[in-house]
Amino acid sequence: MTTPQQRKIMMAGIGVVVLGCLVAAVVNGGSGSGAASPDTTVVVENSIVDIAPVVEETTTTVVAVDSSAPAAEVQDLAGDDPTASTACSLTVRSLASGDIGESVTCLQNALITAGFLAGTATGTYDNATVDAVKKLQTARDLFVDGKTGRETALSVGVWPDETSLVIHTPPPAPGAVDLLGYELSSVATSGPDAPPLPANSGTGRRLVYDRAGQRIWAVGDDNVVIRSWLISGSKYNNETRGTHAVYSRSDVSTAWNGKAYLYKMVRWLKTDIGAIGFHALPIHVADNTPYQTDAELGTRLSGGCQRQANLDADFTWDFAQIGTPVIVL
Repeated sequence: MTTPQQRKIMMAGIGVVVLGCLVAAVVNGGSGSGAASPDTTVVVENSIVDIAPVVEETTTTVVAVDSSAPAAEVQDLAGDDPTASTACSLTVRSLASGDIGESVTCLQNALITAGFLAGTATGTYDNATVDAVKKLQTARDLFVDGKTGRETALSVGVWPDETSLVIHTPPPAPGAVDLLGYELSSVATSGPDAPPLPANSGTGRRLVYDRAGQRIWAVGDDNVVIRSWLISGSKYNNETRGTHAVYSRSDVSTAWNGKAYLYKMVRWLKTDIGAIGFHALPIHVADNTPYQTDAELGTRLSGGCQRQANLDADFTWDFAQIGTPVIVL
């Protein structure tokens, strides 16, 4: 039996022992932490900061630049996609004052997003829209006329996917010829089998070049399509639409940069750095290999000229003499 006084003394002793153990643990643990904890903390923190976020940042970067991601998503993350908020494209090839409809609404929304038009879309190509288009064209160094064509529509992201405008005709039978007896290439066709001539493409004997469709038609005096074929036109906006004429021809010439031979060059347009014209598939000066295949025709790949399959270049060389009209759409 213990008296109350004895129990108090015992409890006090136990408290002292426990306190001593705690102090020892703190001292021992603290000195161990003092040597190891910072290192351990650095390792843990470095693992979190230098590895995990890097993975996250890498993932973010990949999403921003990965060409396999949807284009709108990529551009939206980059913050410079004018089509992300408009999510539309024109269903016509050109727009001008007085036009109405969904394509006008699409254009107006794109102009509003780009900061060139105030208010809301009306669906009518009115004076405010004309003025907005002129502001856009001036700001982006385009031809200023207040009308919306390919270049203007491209600049605000509402031009349709051009691959949908390229018509691929079935390859002709081996040895098949056009209405003048010239052998057809794998991307050429003739007569009623050819895609129809575009509207407003001139009259009489001529060449018609549709930039959006990457296609040429050779038309006779009677407005009958002699031959039609795919080409690879310019990746840039240096093919001037309108009525032109062949003004110069060369059996072979060299590209302005000296890197390609251009056979059967038929020139129809002069630019600041050189001529633009129809020619056969270019050949590398360095190793005498072609720049592309016939199968790639129908895709914009050149710096300005219109590349043709060699059989089509043979035809053009004979058909397009000096003065032959060239209608560019």
